[in-house]
Amino acid sequence: MKRSFCRFAVRCSEQPSVRIDPPLRQHYDVCSTSTVIFRENSWIMSAAQSQSTLEAKLKALECHFTWDIDPSRSKLFRLRDKLEDIGTEEGNSWLGHIYNLQGYIHYQLGFTEDTRRFFSRATEAFRRSRNTSSDEGLWLAVNYGNLAWLHHHLGEQAESQTYLSKVDALLKEYPSPSQDELLPEIYAEKAWTLMKFGKDKKPLVADYFQRAIRMQPDMVDWLTTHVIALVNALKHCNEPLEEDILEKLRMAKEQDPENLYLAVHDLEQRAKKGERIEDEAHELARKVLRNPVSSYSGMKALLRVYKTYVSVDEAIELAEEALEKHPDERYLKRCAALCYKWRIVFVRDSQIKQSMIDRAVILHKEVISLYPHGSLVKKVDLANIYAKSNHSLAKSEQIYQELLEMNLEPADKQMIYHYYAKYLNYDRRDYNRSIEYHMKAAKIPQQTFFRDNSIKVLKKIKEKNRSRKCREIERLLAKLEV
Repeated sequence: MKRSFCRFAVRCSEQPSVRIDPPLRQHYDVCSTSTVIFRENSWIMSAAQSQSTLEAKLKALECHFTWDIDPSRSKLFRLRDKLEDIGTEEGNSWLGHIYNLQGYIHYQLGFTEDTRRFFSRATEAFRRSRNTSSDEGLWLAVNYGNLAWLHHHLGEQAESQTYLSKVDALLKEYPSPSQDELLPEIYAEKAWTLMKFGKDKKPLVADYFQRAIRMQPDMVDWLTTHVIALVNALKHCNEPLEEDILEKLRMAKEQDPENLYLAVHDLEQRAKKGERIEDEAHELARKVLRNPVSSYSGMKALLRVYKTYVSVDEAIELAEEALEKHPDERYLKRCAALCYKWRIVFVRDSQIKQSMIDRAVILHKEVISLYPHGSLVKKVDLANIYAKSNHSLAKSEQIYQELLEMNLEPADKQMIYHYYAKYLNYDRRDYNRSIEYHMKAAKIPQQTFFRDNSIKVLKKIKEKNRSRKCREIERLLAKLEV
């Protein structure tokens, strides 16, 4: 007859007066240990399930941590600089979004305390912009999602769950009109954020802005920023914009007449159609100069209009005037340095005064020190400015050699190869080495302007068939299938 020793042992354990015979003690101990192990395993399984549920909820959030934005480290530093240059003036409707993105960038760079600080600033900025101290309002959904992710990554699961609950409460109070659509505030912030992450995001940016505007057509800032995104995507095109984009530009300008950035774009489009815009450009410059310094003020865009449709010398004068009013603003120093580069590097003039080159060198060195993590292009510009000086070609070569020896990410290495190839061609007249570096740029499989331009140069050299490297170029182009 079989006996269940475990059941017997458990019953006896509940009655202390019952004596357990030695032959049964061993079975009782085994059963007790098994019970403890079972309970421990159950707790582990429960904890794992809880963690899995938490992670599933986090992945379902709409926030920077789930938007598939994973740029290179150098790109993150450059973007951090750009966001800082926007400024923090009250009344900027995108201030909360700016802080949210800054927080995410600092997290990616490994600066945890800065991440906390910027996410907290975002919360306060959203509340101030809506004149409320409550935790309600859909504008906070992305911010709370970011905070949920941050606490999760820091191992602070209770705090993470708190912010998940806040997001759930917001979404229950303000349900989406459709299962297949997000809420307009989320579409708008997602579009604004993805604007900063390259050309491949353009279709999504346009789609998200259109959805947000369709759902809340009275949000002028969304309309304006959508139009600016469309125009900026085509800023290197010499032809006027397509009529449908021009119509959107006109409509946005009517609804947001104080937006100088938009006014500059409108002026540029009319100039592309052949209108004389010098007087309006001068008038617009007075307005831009009166505004607080910000990369959103329209200054850089206006300087580009001056360079192309007024004169590059007047662009320098305008930049210097702005810098005289605000001598410590690094963004204006960057703008002025850009104008001097245009004048010295791109304008064919053998009579450039050494005093202009000296001023350009001073500005570029200052900008490089003020943007320590995002000054790679400015170092290239400084090398090219030195190359135009009668006695600084050695300094130019030294800068390029330092850049070539740096441990750079592929896209940045490609950019340096491309610029060095042009420098070798135009300033050193070393045509064969120039070809070698264009080939180096083309070999790096990063789809960029620099690669496309180097391939274009190589194709032209092959077509002319005047270089001893033509066979080598032909083999490379065939291998790259371009």
